[in-house]
Amino acid sequence: MAEITTKETAMLEYERPAIDRGYANQTLHIDLSSPEISIEPVTQKMKEVFIGGKGFDLWLLWNAVSENTRWDDPENAICIASGPLGGTPTFPGSGKSIVTSISPTTGIVIDSNVGGYFGPYLKFSGFDALAVVGKSSGDTVILIDGIDQKIQIFDMPGLPEDSYGLSAVLTDFFAKGKEQDISVVSTGPGAKHTLIGCLNFTWYDPKRKRVRYKQAGRGGIGTVFADKGIRAIVARWDGVTLDSNRPADKETLKAVSKAYSKEIRELDPKQNEMSRVGTTHLVPIMNDFDLLPTHNFRYGSHPGANNIGRDVYQHLFDPGFDGCWKGCTVACSHGVKDFVPMTGPYKGRKVFVDGPEYETIAGCGSNIGVFDPFTILEMNFYCDAYGLDTISVGTSIAFAMECFELGLINTTHTGGVDLSFGNRLSALELLHQMARGEGFGAIVGQGVRRMKQIFEKEYGADPEIMKDIGMESKGLEFSEYMTKESLAQQGGYGLALKG
Repeated sequence: MAEITTKETAMLEYERPAIDRGYANQTLHIDLSSPEISIEPVTQKMKEVFIGGKGFDLWLLWNAVSENTRWDDPENAICIASGPLGGTPTFPGSGKSIVTSISPTTGIVIDSNVGGYFGPYLKFSGFDALAVVGKSSGDTVILIDGIDQKIQIFDMPGLPEDSYGLSAVLTDFFAKGKEQDISVVSTGPGAKHTLIGCLNFTWYDPKRKRVRYKQAGRGGIGTVFADKGIRAIVARWDGVTLDSNRPADKETLKAVSKAYSKEIRELDPKQNEMSRVGTTHLVPIMNDFDLLPTHNFRYGSHPGANNIGRDVYQHLFDPGFDGCWKGCTVACSHGVKDFVPMTGPYKGRKVFVDGPEYETIAGCGSNIGVFDPFTILEMNFYCDAYGLDTISVGTSIAFAMECFELGLINTTHTGGVDLSFGNRLSALELLHQMARGEGFGAIVGQGVRRMKQIFEKEYGADPEIMKDIGMESKGLEFSEYMTKESLAQQGGYGLALKG
């Protein structure tokens, strides 16, 4: 691409604090409207009451919004936090962070957990949590540089539109020759044109010499990100050891980490084989127990499930260690190398697909009647590149397909697109339309709850039938599990605070 143009609009130099017992003891606040950068202390009471992670996110969000704040109001905050154990190498899952905001789909608070390096890099750069409010012109990149101890806000026009290209370009631009020092949070064009946008969190894979991705998918936080005019948030940090968190009892932490890792190494090969096949191991289990969502949750199993489970993807995954944080023994972040999409802007080009995870397989596979592993890979890739939540995409398309098969909508409404279950090319076409904000895909991208309203008002569809088949709660699409065997899960879907 052409040379990157940058214009610094705000900057704050700071003195990075020493981490103490897993805390940096301060939070970073950015107001894009000003723009303004500030740092606030973490009090002892905050730690005692909220601990970190989701608790810190909720506290920062509470202080940013009012009872009248809507998702697209400037004061709505995007909050990202790790926790006191976050970033502990060899401790399984410690690369996780939590993203929280007011959701476009539900209108209430949503949170989504995600892997990758950003959460730990944010903390080691000196901040237990980040809160971003306000809105910018649309080309904003935020750099949190823990190495040079500087926060910068840039206007950077002309960057790639999709998250796949954007993350790679920004990693190269800010790395100064050390790509592993960079983690990028970004979204894509789908987040601009739908309510179901996701965020991609990256880490650099030195073996494959490429950027890898994890997603904070649920509730449309990527849409909030795009609405604020943010292209990316970049964290820069180097040198992570067991001492980085300065734990209160290092020897006990080492012993616990070692014990957990040993248990995973011994039992995972006998049980789930996460380090070999990731969450694809769930597909045959769910299918055997009649719990695999099929044809918009109408059924729980299908003979074609054998084509989209572990036995297929274990041969497609690129072999090697695939942890999304340093030393995590679960190592479940698998991907497919040199995949060639058959549609869209990357048609005919070799790409690396991070995934698929179980819920992508079920949502963009069995639930829409697609039992082709390569179509699922393509759906996975473009959802990530476009910044779209694979769960909401799958459940929303499945709802539209059932409405089509029941005659509630037809090709006149869909712009000629045949939405029969199993029509993989139609599913891909809807996905590309979502990214462009065009056609029937733009309607599907509003999610199940709003589709029900549109179909009734514009097309005369029966609201009672759609009430029965529209799989959402409070506006959030169901995740890809049949609940009939679990009253607790049914209650969770119906009563969960976030949908």
